[in-house]
Amino acid sequence: MDRLALLRWILSAFALAAGLALAVPAAATTGTPLSVCVRPALPAQTPAALFAQPRGFDCTTTQSRFGGGDFWILSQRLPAIAADDRDATVRIGSTWVDRVTLYVLYADGSIRHTGFTSRTAGRLLGLGAVINQPIPHHAAAPVRLLWHIEGAANLRGLILGPALADPAQRNTTEILLAALYGGFGGMAVALIVYNLALWGALRQAFQPAYCLLVLCLLAYALTSSGALGQLLPMLDNNDRQRLNALFLAASAAAALIFARTFFERAVFNGVLRPASTIVMVALATTGLAWAILAPWQFHLLDRLLACAYLALLVLVPTILIQAWRVRSNFLWLFALAWGVPIAVAALRVANAFNLFAWSLWLDNSTILSMALESMLSSMAIAYRIRLLSVERDTARAQENAARELADTEPLTGLLNRRAFLSRAIGRRGDQMLLIADIDHFKRVNDLIGHDGGDEVLRVVARALYNSVPPGALVARIGGEEFAILFEATNAVAPGAVLERVRSQRMPFDIVVTASIGSCTGPLLNETDWKHLYHCADRALFAAKAAGRDCAREAPPARIAA
Repeated sequence: MDRLALLRWILSAFALAAGLALAVPAAATTGTPLSVCVRPALPAQTPAALFAQPRGFDCTTTQSRFGGGDFWILSQRLPAIAADDRDATVRIGSTWVDRVTLYVLYADGSIRHTGFTSRTAGRLLGLGAVINQPIPHHAAAPVRLLWHIEGAANLRGLILGPALADPAQRNTTEILLAALYGGFGGMAVALIVYNLALWGALRQAFQPAYCLLVLCLLAYALTSSGALGQLLPMLDNNDRQRLNALFLAASAAAALIFARTFFERAVFNGVLRPASTIVMVALATTGLAWAILAPWQFHLLDRLLACAYLALLVLVPTILIQAWRVRSNFLWLFALAWGVPIAVAALRVANAFNLFAWSLWLDNSTILSMALESMLSSMAIAYRIRLLSVERDTARAQENAARELADTEPLTGLLNRRAFLSRAIGRRGDQMLLIADIDHFKRVNDLIGHDGGDEVLRVVARALYNSVPPGALVARIGGEEFAILFEATNAVAPGAVLERVRSQRMPFDIVVTASIGSCTGPLLNETDWKHLYHCADRALFAAKAAGRDCAREAPPARIAA
């Protein structure tokens, strides 16, 4: 992927993420969105008085500007609700609060209320970390809502994405989110099992690092989705948010660990290695501090955590630039897999600084983007494993070539004496050893020169190699001396070997003959080899004494010994 294509991909990722950030609030997809106005709560204020005289409510100021504390939040007048559709619920995003009480004004002037605390929010928590507050049943239709918020941290807002939803809308959203989170969870578990299984065979450092990343993301998805609150309804909702912040910070730190182990070592040489360590420590410490110390110095802790994420966002382009400089094989894969998550992370940081309004899709964009990242990263890991496989195969081929070169006699291409003995000694069953020696080879060298003599050696070696069955060992063990070894049950007559040598056309059409001595016996150890060799050598001497160009076979080595 060239630089222009890479830049185009990154810009597209930011455009997609911006679309998520600027999308309509989540409630718009799950019911009728409600406009609300805010006023700080004062002693002696009552819902009836505020419904009767709704003065002093601020409908324009961004909610996060009010800071923490207690507040009254008044909705617009509700749209008409049919008499047979009185199971409507009010959906709001989960925030850090101590208590929320919802007062409902009905058309007949009655006021009824319902509420929850951070400890009881689990029974109302839906997927997407959305609180579903049922509107109390009453004969008259509801016309207006008033929330009393107590102990609000107000990091992103007091009431996030309020909407009025009927059961069908609520159930549709729950099913869609269940499919999203369930799909991500199943994929995450499969990726962890798959990479751990591969790690058992390959032992690559990036595989457990990737499993750690996916495990942190799985824990983050469990806490951020609200599924943990549904599984453990007794869990304090504020504690769930502590875990959520902790696992998100852990996921970011694990992503850096994965990058450091996935890229070539040269990418993190120099200042990048200590810089990435500092960012990982910052993410871990600020995330842990947020989880443990909140709500103490809440806004300061939140800003410190956001700054740690900001440092990560500054570090990532630096890593990509360095990877491009060292011509990393994995740059385009990393950019492809992490383009959208990085862009989404940038918008989440902007949201942390209240530069963007809250949106359910932005709130859940981390899971959406990391689901995409998990799929693309699995492709990147598959590509990395393919490269490792190619490197391994190349190394094996080079090792085999080196071993072959070390075992081969360079002139004839046959085994040398060392390789022949290492393969011959220890063979089971009786073996037949043939010792072949070229007759009057010194005269051949004197007649046609050393180059011609070398060619004669090559021709004889080729004839010997082609005259024996598969599995036989053929070696040059001396100047003009060759050894042939095969199982006695699959033996070749020495005369047939000699005939093959005689039939070869020699340099300058000279006549070249050979003599062969053979012997049969066991070859389990070095002592057996010495007995077998001396036996065959005596037979060779007998063939030479008989006039050469013939073969002689000695009695079995056991008898000869």
